[in-house]
This record gives sequence, structure tokens and C-alpha cells, in this order.
Amino acid sequence: MAYSVESTKDVVPKLREVVEATIYGDIWERPGLTKRDRSMITVATLIARGQADQMPSHMKRAINNGVTATELTEIITHLAFYVGFPAALSAASTARPLLEELGAVKPAVK
Repeated sequence: MAYSVESTKDVVPKLREVVEATIYGDIWERPGLTKRDRSMITVATLIARGQADQMPSHMKRAINNGVTATELTEIITHLAFYVGFPAALSAASTARPLLEELGAVKPAVK
């Protein structure tokens, strides 16, 4: 089962409360970086750390915060040379459904 906020709320309700209040109620609202900037940093960090379960929701958030599909694929490509090809290819595979939904890539042939 892939990670989702909903899948953790009843398992660790206090942790979810603290995460939502601290990260989304404070950190994401601080001046100095736009939400778009923060999304790019977050996606890059998740890719670098191999956190595939959390990538889909943050990639979608990045798009909603103004990151383009082209920028998202460029982040993945750029990181390949810094964090390794396996991490980048995993991120590309994770990004595919969102990129298909956006019309940025053709659906995979099955």
C-alpha cells in the first residue's frame, strides 16, 4: 500500500496533527521562499532520499504550486547525476501517472 495522508491519520493521529500544524501551518507559510520553491525543494529531497511513497502527493502539490511538467522532469534528470540513476529512474516511474494525466507524456503501452 502506498503512503497517503489518509492511510496514516488513524494509525498515528497525534503525529499527523503535529506534522500538519508544523509543516503546513508554519514552515510552508514562512516568508523567503514561495510555495513553488518549497515544492521543488521537497520533491528534490524526496527523490534524493528515495521516498517514493511520498513522491506522488508532493509532485501533484508541486504542479498545483506552479511547477511545470517540464520542470518536474528536469528536476528528475538533473538529480540523476547527483543522487544516482536508480533514484532518478524510480522518480520518473513514480511521476509517470501524473505526467500522463497532464498530457506531458503519452500513456505507457501495456
